[in-house]
Amino acid sequence: MRASRLFSILTTLQAKGQVTAGALAEACEVSVRTIYRDIDALAASGVPIYADRGAEGGYRLLDGYRVRLNGLSQPEAEALFMAGLPGPAAALGLDAAMLAAQTKLMAALPENLRPNARGMQQRFHLDAPNWFGENEEPKYLRMISSAVLRETMIEIRYQSWRAEKRRRVAPLGLVLKGGSWYLAGLVDGSVRTYRVARVLDCAALDKPFKRPADFDLAAYWRASTERLEAELHPNEATVRLSPFGLKLFEALGHPYVKARMRLANADADGWRVATMPVGKTLWHAATELLRLGAEAEVLAPADLRAKMAEMTSEMAARYAPAPLRAVAGRKR
Repeated sequence: MRASRLFSILTTLQAKGQVTAGALAEACEVSVRTIYRDIDALAASGVPIYADRGAEGGYRLLDGYRVRLNGLSQPEAEALFMAGLPGPAAALGLDAAMLAAQTKLMAALPENLRPNARGMQQRFHLDAPNWFGENEEPKYLRMISSAVLRETMIEIRYQSWRAEKRRRVAPLGLVLKGGSWYLAGLVDGSVRTYRVARVLDCAALDKPFKRPADFDLAAYWRASTERLEAELHPNEATVRLSPFGLKLFEALGHPYVKARMRLANADADGWRVATMPVGKTLWHAATELLRLGAEAEVLAPADLRAKMAEMTSEMAARYAPAPLRAVAGRKR
């Protein structure tokens, strides 16, 4: 256990340059006193580790010192090769670099770790798009990813839902979600999200930008998707579901809605009343629930129930035999 912790301290110092005892203690989940003992043990074994004192001080390794990879455990080596899934790397133009890096990593691994590390690629595959969806191949993805890495500005012509726009963007990061690439970019002091496939034109500008020190791409994406889901489902409905309707809802329902749905006990027929978030317009809410067919009944609100009745009546009239359609048309 201590050997693993000592190696973790070494790799952390190598990766970050200078780290405080408190940060090392938090990362290793031990006390600061334990870190002091570990640092003394590393120094006694010949590792060139130094302490910089003061408010901004910490521990660091002598410049040029490197830790060999033979300290990897088997799960750690396997995890590194899991990170090398080929699809996204190829989309970014990094497939050749990824292959070269994996070859070097394999050569550096101890002999006993190589078979399992190589086997991870043969046993796991990432297929990012949803079922029956397709991978997007945005025209400007590689140009944008290059600007993200170089921290230089881009100018884009973008097709939003409402209009075509031009924006000068500081590209902070890219996210692959359900087979689609999204850009998180800083525009006029606020971070916004752009679907890369909707970028109609892109120009790389030879103008660097300063990346916000506190920007966390994963945290931003998590918060923005949660906010978007809440904006898309601001209302609430009470719906009665049959046993089969509940199974359909489990398969077809939106994850955001399913996570927030409240279910009452089943009645004598096995139907259950659910309270759930629904779309912001009556049309969106009704179309989401119509997927459940006759296995669902909207109880409230009244205007959504009326919208369901209106839409199902129109559908029934459309599919009625020709004479009945004519009668229905005259009544309207």
